[in-house]
Parts: sequence; structure tokens; C-alpha cells
Amino acid sequence: MRALKGLGEIAGRYDVILSDVWGVVHNGISRHPGAAEALGAFRAQGGHVVLITNAPRPSPPLVAMLDGMGVARTSYDAMVSSGDATRSMIAAYSGRVVHYVGPPGDNDSLFAGLGVTLGPVDEASAIVVTDLDSDDDTPELYTDRMTEWLGRGLPLICANPDRVVEHGDRLVYCGGALADLYEARGGLVRMAGKPYRPIYDEALRLAEEAAGYRLDRGRVLAIGDSVRTDAIGAANAGLDLLFVTGSIHAAEIGAFDDPDARVIETLLSPTGVRLAGFMPRLVW
Repeated sequence: MRALKGLGEIAGRYDVILSDVWGVVHNGISRHPGAAEALGAFRAQGGHVVLITNAPRPSPPLVAMLDGMGVARTSYDAMVSSGDATRSMIAAYSGRVVHYVGPPGDNDSLFAGLGVTLGPVDEASAIVVTDLDSDDDTPELYTDRMTEWLGRGLPLICANPDRVVEHGDRLVYCGGALADLYEARGGLVRMAGKPYRPIYDEALRLAEEAAGYRLDRGRVLAIGDSVRTDAIGAANAGLDLLFVTGSIHAAEIGAFDDPDARVIETLLSPTGVRLAGFMPRLVW
């Protein structure tokens, strides 16, 4: 494990990259300079890139968002989102009512065409969580609502397993923070995004489709900024990880102040991931 100046130092060891998006390619408001260009450079030398994100929406509106940020489509072959992977879970409730928790109207595409009705808790067969209702909310504000969900024995489908994410220069809570709290109180939680296998299986399928041959997982590199989702997910999928330090863990490891490799190793070693290297931001 070592600090890297750029992806180019190790790119020759890999045929495919599965790259996180939020925290690596952009911060929720604007793209990180050099990140998409690094992925594009990898593709230009014959590699393939699949973006793998815990965003709770299907891929098409996410691609449009990247377009708006100036992220060139030539920097990646395909994208798979937690929203994509979660739709099959929601589809199991076709013809029934589910109760939605998240920003109003933001995730309508998650439910489109699945035959479910969004409605109140007392009519619902399941809870579907994308994020907290507001970026200013904290999980503790949902304690009373969870008591009602638990009382009715409702499963919680979490479309975004992230606990926190970058939004500009601050961190905001995500759906995973609610899922953790609900599970700690005895509730049933179901998730398909990172670090769970369904989203990696689909990302690898898309990568093989782009490459046109069966992949050697030893030549697939995951890139991410989260211990909980990216590191554990890469470890579970048997992939190497390039760890981006300057995002959600920046404060605890001094990411922009020559972070100590031993501190990063201590942070990541419990996951069992094979670490290919680390850098503050993804660049070539």
C-alpha cells in the first residue's frame, strides 16, 4: 500500500475500473477536477470503466446530471446505481402501497412503471427510504416515525446504503443512516447497493459486456472514498481498491495534509480489502 500521485502509476495492472461517483467524480454540486479525465485516460489506453453509485435513482437521470456537470460520457462505458439494483425489490410490492421517505419528488423515477402506490404508513406494506427528507435532518428526528414502522412490522427497503455523503463542503446524512438505526431497533432492512453483491454483479456484467470477454477479477480495480461501502464492497467482490482519502474520511485521516499510510491501513484493515494505493483526489 502506498500513496499515489495518479491513477496512471497503476493503470497498467487493470483492464476494468468500477468507480464510485459521489465523492470521487463529484461532490454533489460540481465535478472534481481531474477525476473524469483520469477515467477517460484509462479508457483511452484500452481500459473499460463502469460507474457504480449508491445514488437512489435509476441511471438515466444520473447520467443527465453528470452531463450537466461537464463529465464527458467518454470517461465511462456504463453506469449502475443503487436505484437500478433496488427497483427489483420494490417491484415485489406491485399492486400494493409503499410509504416513501426522502426529498419530495426527487426520486419519482425510482418507482416509475413498477405498479406500486405511494401512500401513508397505515396503508403501507413496506417503507422505501432514499434519503432523509431534508439535508438538514439527522436520523434521530425519525425516532417516533420508526416506532410506528416497527409497530406495524414493516420492512425497510433502503435505496441508498450510504450513511453520509459530500455535498459541496459539508457532509449530509443519507438513507443508510436511517437503515442502520432501524436495524438497531430490530427492524428488517433490505439493501442492494454497495457494499452488497447485487450492484457489483450488475457492474461486472456491464463491464464484461463493454469489454467483450470474461473478466479476470484480479485485473478489476474499484475506486472509492468510503470504508463502509467501497472498501467492504470491494473486499466482498474480491477486487483491489484505490482509496480516495479527501472525501468523507478526510477529517479523521488528515487527507490533505500528507496522510499517514499507517493511519489509512488502520482504517481499512478490518475490511480485508486489497489496497492498491491511495490519493487525496482521483487524477491521472
